[in-house]
Amino acid sequence: VSTTLAAAAILDSGSEEQKARWLPGLADGTRIGTLALLEAGDLLAPSGIALLGKPDGDSFLLSGRKHFVADAGAANLFVVAFRTGAGAEDLALAVLDGGAPGVSAKSQATMDQTKRVGTLVLDGARVPKSALLLGSDGRGAPGRAWPAIERLFDRGAIATTGEMIGAAEAALALTVQYAKDRIQFGHPIGKYQGVKHPLAEMYVDVESTKSLLYYAAWALGESPGEVPRSASLAKAYASDAFARIGIDGVQLHGAVGYTAEYDIQLYLKRSKWARPTFGDSDFHYERVARLGGL
Repeated sequence: VSTTLAAAAILDSGSEEQKARWLPGLADGTRIGTLALLEAGDLLAPSGIALLGKPDGDSFLLSGRKHFVADAGAANLFVVAFRTGAGAEDLALAVLDGGAPGVSAKSQATMDQTKRVGTLVLDGARVPKSALLLGSDGRGAPGRAWPAIERLFDRGAIATTGEMIGAAEAALALTVQYAKDRIQFGHPIGKYQGVKHPLAEMYVDVESTKSLLYYAAWALGESPGEVPRSASLAKAYASDAFARIGIDGVQLHGAVGYTAEYDIQLYLKRSKWARPTFGDSDFHYERVARLGGL
């Protein structure tokens, strides 16, 4: 997902020369890309970006940290959002090489050990004009990048929702099989209503999330004006539903569900990672209300 989003940023806002420079490496695997948008406040809004680019001739110098960067320790290409001035939306996007002077990244431990998240550290990293993503025609100006950044948030929310659905389906299949195999009082535990009903609710949640996701993914290509609302509806519902599925899956496994021996605990941990990624349910429901004029 991280490499795909980095490629999407370049496809959306890069010049033809920039696309030719960076996209082949992202496509053939010689480059691993990621987004570096968020900072310590974890706020998905222009005010959440405080990293200031200091003008230096035709370049900007960046010093600061970007947090919650997916695959930070493995990536060697970073799409970075930074501030060009004090105005609310004085923002720019640039592509930084992981091996450039003043650019370093490190991974951090998370509850879900299968997900690599980390911090990008910038210490006087230079951003030349050729690294600024100024729109597909290359004639934009730094300081007007918020619409492109918001599109990346929406793409990330939709992609993460897709990953959540896959994980939720796997958790449901795992729990259904356990309910068939686990014998209690002479019968599979799936025979009892206390097990059947939660499994049915998990299925409804998965299918409901799918419908919301499919529409949001369709809107990306066919109806861009509907993307913010549809992406937020999908991610909001998925964030709550997958968390419930993770908890219920562990509970329906009984005490063994909490042990590392059983894989169901992996899905509960994945739901904890996914819930805040690209906005939790509170953020997205509030956004839907705001987009609706409330």
